[in-house]
Amino acid sequence: MFRTRITELFNIEYPVIGGAMHNISKAELVAAVSNAGGLGVLASTTFDKPEDLRSEIRKTRQLTSKPIGVNLNLFPAMRPRGVDRDIDIFIDEGVDIVESSGASPEPYVPRLKKAGIKLIHKVAGARYAETAERIGCDAVSVVGFECGGHPGLDDVTSLILVPETVDAVKIPVVAGGGFCDSRSFLAALALGAEGILMGTRFVATKECSVHPKIKEWITKANDSDTTIIGKPFKLASRVIKNKPALTAQAMEARGATLQEVLPVISGQLGKKAWETGDVEAGILSLGMAVGRIDSILTVKEVIDEIIGGAKQILERLKEM
Repeated sequence: MFRTRITELFNIEYPVIGGAMHNISKAELVAAVSNAGGLGVLASTTFDKPEDLRSEIRKTRQLTSKPIGVNLNLFPAMRPRGVDRDIDIFIDEGVDIVESSGASPEPYVPRLKKAGIKLIHKVAGARYAETAERIGCDAVSVVGFECGGHPGLDDVTSLILVPETVDAVKIPVVAGGGFCDSRSFLAALALGAEGILMGTRFVATKECSVHPKIKEWITKANDSDTTIIGKPFKLASRVIKNKPALTAQAMEARGATLQEVLPVISGQLGKKAWETGDVEAGILSLGMAVGRIDSILTVKEVIDEIIGGAKQILERLKEM
């Protein structure tokens, strides 16, 4: 049950893809998602040195024999190495699946396709999905306003974006932004998506390396405990509503430049927050799904709940 073009494309059991989260999506978490039947995706920009990225890919492979993906982040500010150097590593290490994000992957598509790599590109709307299809991407994920990290600049929810995107392209569509349990999973399929992209829910799992205090914060949070920063710079990001985020918003309102705001939203401060559990130490990217999460489970328990719960919902709907 729940076999889709996404499960066939990536040779996975369930159409559940783990979000590639900077400083979070490392070998243990990625392998756990793949071992549980989904597709784990490494966040390549977590690793500053080429040898560290190569080592993490190999470490993930040691932890799972199932398919894994690697994110190719094309945001210029997120590139610790050149894009081509990362692709060299992907090809050398036999990576089968790449998720691109941040900008168009068009310059790199021919090389990825020649290497037999399957490419899913993350978009923020139907028109970008149409471009991704035209340049040869195998699938797209579309992320709504609810997602952690980088939504589009338009405040449009997944409920609208997903069916718009499904209607606009013929390639498979994966839904991201607010998906975290069996109900939202089944809703995504009802909207025409063929899988879900899920990040925030996997942060509150036992395999995730972030500090336990962060996980506890998530279980107590409300859906109003996140906010958007970076819109004036066309770098919208959904983060938890803490002191650095509110400071950044106040600076943006006063007309501060990106260079002036950067010290407040520094990635190093965010890394410190993830590692120490101090939720006020830096910017933490999490989605509105924090308001739907009340337990810290294993990755397998999360995916089993999604699939098992969705089957129960289908049975209930049949009775109606």
